[in-house]
Amino acid sequence: MSILALALVAVVLVFAIVRPRDLPEIVVALPAAIVAVVVGVVTVGQAREEVTELAPTVAFLAAILVLAHLADAHGVFDWIAVLLRRSSVGNPRRLLVLVFVAASLTTAVLSLDATVVLLTPAIIGAARASGMSTRPHSYAVAHLSNSASTVLPVSNLTNLLAFSATGLTFLQFTAYMAAPWLAAIVVELLVFLVFFRKDLRGAVSEPEPIVARDAPVLALWIIGAALVGFGVSGFVDVAPAWIAAAAAVALAVPGVRRGVTSPKKIVVAADLWFCAFVFALGVVVAGLAAGPIGTWVANLLPTSTTFTALLATAAIAAVASNVLNNLPATLLLVAALGAGAPPALLLAMVIGVNLGPNLTYVGSLAIMLWRRVARAQGESPQLSTFTALGAITVPLTLVAAVGALWLVV
Repeated sequence: MSILALALVAVVLVFAIVRPRDLPEIVVALPAAIVAVVVGVVTVGQAREEVTELAPTVAFLAAILVLAHLADAHGVFDWIAVLLRRSSVGNPRRLLVLVFVAASLTTAVLSLDATVVLLTPAIIGAARASGMSTRPHSYAVAHLSNSASTVLPVSNLTNLLAFSATGLTFLQFTAYMAAPWLAAIVVELLVFLVFFRKDLRGAVSEPEPIVARDAPVLALWIIGAALVGFGVSGFVDVAPAWIAAAAAVALAVPGVRRGVTSPKKIVVAADLWFCAFVFALGVVVAGLAAGPIGTWVANLLPTSTTFTALLATAAIAAVASNVLNNLPATLLLVAALGAGAPPALLLAMVIGVNLGPNLTYVGSLAIMLWRRVARAQGESPQLSTFTALGAITVPLTLVAAVGALWLVV
């Protein structure tokens, strides 16, 4: 059964990576989940329990995807692009630093999907309009969609999957992960400044005039209010999905009235097929976690919270994310660590599954999305560049982030 479970996970992931004819991932994931239940890899009860546990997480995912779309419709990302161009004053190194700030904050607040899908075109366009090389800035968005997604429970689907298992409140999770988040970003920036030093030399004159753009005040206020809402949600026992949904409604109503979006676009933005894929993938991975492979991984993971144990947990998670992809790796590792695992181990796992995917194209769905978006913008990524950059940043950021976590806990 374990071989069949592994084969089902592999088939689902290969299809999700290749996506022939741009078919949604659910096309293979749903039949795989059904097969897993029919042949007994997963019992009906286990499948029901997995879907029930994932429901709040998937609901939040849909809400935050809609919120990100509405932020874009209200001009948030166009405004960011203009702000970056104006503030960089023709200096590529300064633009890179500003891109790091913008991508890190976008990833933290609106999730890595918003960074990849919506911020990538804005950043590439800003660099190109400024007459600068787009390479360092495009790769920065890709890396930060992963490495800047550790700080809030809402920043990444992997965080949400681990959040409930930690037993921490929203603010506790954020307090523990703030230092690792900052450490990883700083290390990443230093590496980028050296790695892309040839692309960042000198100053350039703006080939295109900068058209002033008013700040989207309403959208920024509502996003800020949502962030505050996420912080207090744990104290008033309100699920983060309700906060995100309320913020989405607050932006959707004026957006539809102004004609910058429509009900159809909002439904499409929720990406319901991908949400269904998460449910199906959870069922398939449950079969893997419940078998010998899950037991082997559980025995492999440390149980203490020493620096060595935290680093080992993060390293195992990073390797798993590049072998399985970080989403199924998270599902497998959360199950392997068990309900009684120390929160520090779960947080180290989050660091591993978020930073590890910067090593390979298959490490996370975000990187796969970034490749498609960058290619559509005429900036096709190079495998050699991505791999060489990841080989440097992943080990360094893992050590820095885990070190910061160990000092905090």
